[in-house]
Amino acid sequence: MSSASRPIYSSAQLDRYFARIKFKQTRISEHDAKGPNGMAYLSSLLKYQQAAVPFENLDLHYAKNHGVSLEPQDLYHKIVERGHGGYCFEINLFFGIVLRTLGYQIYLAGARVSAAEGEQAGDCYQSWNHMVIIATLNGSKYLVDVGFGANAPTRPMPLVDGVMCNGVWPQSQRLQWTNLPENTDSSQRLCVLQYRNSDDLPWLFAYCFHQLEWLPQDFAMLNYAVSTQKTSFMTYRLFCVQTILEEETVVGVIILAGEIIKRRYKGRAEVLMTCGSERQRVEALEKWFDIRLTAEEQRGIKGMVSEIHRSTTLAGRAGIAEVADIKSAER
Repeated sequence: MSSASRPIYSSAQLDRYFARIKFKQTRISEHDAKGPNGMAYLSSLLKYQQAAVPFENLDLHYAKNHGVSLEPQDLYHKIVERGHGGYCFEINLFFGIVLRTLGYQIYLAGARVSAAEGEQAGDCYQSWNHMVIIATLNGSKYLVDVGFGANAPTRPMPLVDGVMCNGVWPQSQRLQWTNLPENTDSSQRLCVLQYRNSDDLPWLFAYCFHQLEWLPQDFAMLNYAVSTQKTSFMTYRLFCVQTILEEETVVGVIILAGEIIKRRYKGRAEVLMTCGSERQRVEALEKWFDIRLTAEEQRGIKGMVSEIHRSTTLAGRAGIAEVADIKSAER
């Protein structure tokens, strides 16, 4: 596939997408996207995307075939017409196509998520398992990522060593060009996204990436591996994450992690609900994320390790209603 033949969406599709995310600004022209107004428009669009399109992996649990398609029209149908979200390969690819359609100069790159974000501990990284968008505006390159949940950047970040920005309040984020502890070549430099939830806490590693452009066939293989391997946490941990946007400011996040729904709002964390049955989790997805699953999709989780087996009666005692604050919803 040549660069000229990369997919775009139609004007009518963009209009429906803007309505889906409740984005009220008029469509930017291709000329303005490449000019001084392009950054402000992109920053605003990114926030509305994150607040409307959840970072989730439901298709790997609630589906007949437990598969993920990266075909542009399949993504459009799922995200815009059905009102679902997706995991990084889906929603970053989709958002990249939207940006390309608007006239932005973008390409996609691979990333390695820190082992601290998964089941392991230490300062090492997992294998290639994430997608980011690299956007070029006014001659400078920026990291754009709408597919990393509560720890995703809430605005484009210039690929400059030491640059900082605010994440989901009160989180801070920064980029560092550095050598990885696992590298044998000390001259190697990768860009590392780091975050911390308070100024008195140490910086934590999110993921590392380089500016090398990845091609569609690269992500096709990666998507297959991440969505099918039994060692991939995507296949055994169900989640759904969506930010809370108030007056152009990201003030919180709602997270479904397995059976528990929690909210972090302006630095205050609380458990909203503990699901004790599949029926309750399906209802919670509709209530908190506006995601509706078909009967066939609901049957797809039967026999999966992520299926909830406890009874509704036990769930009532476990805390269906809102419960007391917890000290920390995340690291």
